[in-house]
Amino acid sequence: MSKQDNRTAVLDSAHIGDIRGALGTIRHNDTEARHGWMAKFKTLLAILGPGLIVMVGDNDAGAFSTYAQAGQNYGTSLLWTLALLIPVLYVNQEMVLRLGAVTGVGHARLILERFGRFWGAFSAIDLFLLNALTIVTEFIGISLGMDFLGVPKIVGVGLAAVFIMLSASTGDFRRFERFSLILVAGSLLLVPILVMVHPPMTQVAHDFLVPQMPAGGKLADVMLLIIAIVGTTVAPWQLFFQQSYLIDKRITPRFISYERADLWLGIALVVIGAVAMIAFTAMVFMGHPEFGNFQDAGAVASGLAKYYGRLPGTLFAVALIDASIIGAMAVSLSTAYALGDVLSLKHSLHRKPGDAKGFYAMYCGLIVLAAALVLIPGVPLGLLTNAVQTLAGVLLPSATVFLLLLCNDKDVLGPWVNGRFFNVLSAIIVAVLVLLSIILTAAVVFPDMSGETISNILIGGSVIGMIIAIVVNVLHAREEMEKGEVPQHKARKVDLHHLHTWRMPALDQLPPLVLSQRNKLWMAVLRGYLLAAMGMVIYKVVASML
Repeated sequence: MSKQDNRTAVLDSAHIGDIRGALGTIRHNDTEARHGWMAKFKTLLAILGPGLIVMVGDNDAGAFSTYAQAGQNYGTSLLWTLALLIPVLYVNQEMVLRLGAVTGVGHARLILERFGRFWGAFSAIDLFLLNALTIVTEFIGISLGMDFLGVPKIVGVGLAAVFIMLSASTGDFRRFERFSLILVAGSLLLVPILVMVHPPMTQVAHDFLVPQMPAGGKLADVMLLIIAIVGTTVAPWQLFFQQSYLIDKRITPRFISYERADLWLGIALVVIGAVAMIAFTAMVFMGHPEFGNFQDAGAVASGLAKYYGRLPGTLFAVALIDASIIGAMAVSLSTAYALGDVLSLKHSLHRKPGDAKGFYAMYCGLIVLAAALVLIPGVPLGLLTNAVQTLAGVLLPSATVFLLLLCNDKDVLGPWVNGRFFNVLSAIIVAVLVLLSIILTAAVVFPDMSGETISNILIGGSVIGMIIAIVVNVLHAREEMEKGEVPQHKARKVDLHHLHTWRMPALDQLPPLVLSQRNKLWMAVLRGYLLAAMGMVIYKVVASML
């Protein structure tokens, strides 16, 4: 380990060394500038992976169900929600990739170190519970796909569980990434289905670009589906996974621009897959009795086979299995990484199972537990799926709030902290996610909530959010003037060498985080909301089981 490495906060020595990506290698001591498109292209190939995997992994079983429901029940009228989610995906994941490359420390550990034990424990425990339930939904997707293909449930789920565990247990990071990128390529199976079904692409393009509400749709149902699209596209586990996986791949600040390109490629694949599912599902069921009566992803495969032949139905089932497997891999890894970070365990795919027993035990344990729950007769799988959506809605605002605070912590990110424009955009996104989270939580607890009530929450929340945003920005500007600080948007450009070599110091060398009165107020409000929301969700789940 070099002298520079000793001064950084990297927690596992396996996280330092050559970048051994699926498509190329970059030596640890390689500091040469890239000149020419070929050199830059080879570097990009070596870096590719984290952004593609985290994005395509989010088009998992839950996403298949949500997008198919949107298409089958409302046609292509909700495609515009995907266009609006593109900046949300980029802003959230770009902040995470900066945190990972600059700090070398996972998301859960940074929350623990900077915000205390309560928030550290909350983020780790909530993530564990949410991810465990999410993995169950992945195996539900696997079982639906296998059932269409005629594979017995116990055989299909069992084989998938073994494959998922073996793929990450070789002690070879490059091998795992190659497995993952093959699955990423498998997500493109949705494209030939789109071609075979051939929905009117002019209508698809129009509905993607022009916001509208479905004609005749009940506002409450439509709003909840929109929130479900947001929740399945922007999931909390993505933040934890990409930061830790990027660290495990040994990516440093020098390669952040390449990682941003990797992220954009992943976002493109997610949007292509989501648009394809909504478009061809709408076309398949339009004018048939099944339109407006979504059941599950397995029924979509059957509908494709019924109206367009066995081939598109088979491709959809295979794509569903593929998406569920990569989703289960990524979600399990995000949990193992986070707990390994918080508990100071060895946590790297570069290590053999015998050298990181706790890390692999958590990863494989979650897979075995989820597969077993799906195979046990009588388990309320529908209730578990509902709980996943609700818990994701509750956790996401807190995760994005911490993400925004960490990306403004100069002791953590130094010259890589957010600029003013990025902060304004991030704050708007956080406000929207909090508002949608409130609506989702309330709708789950009060299922008879009217569309008028939802509209009032949206309007009232928007007005309150604008007032708070104005007050916060005025207070922040005043604080900068009193401290004599130069605002980020007016600061000089940092020397490129300094930018590429700056790393967060070791955790024990960081000065304590001093929160402003404004941030303390936000944290208190967030804690109150989370406690109230969690209490309401637990009450609803218990009541449903009685």
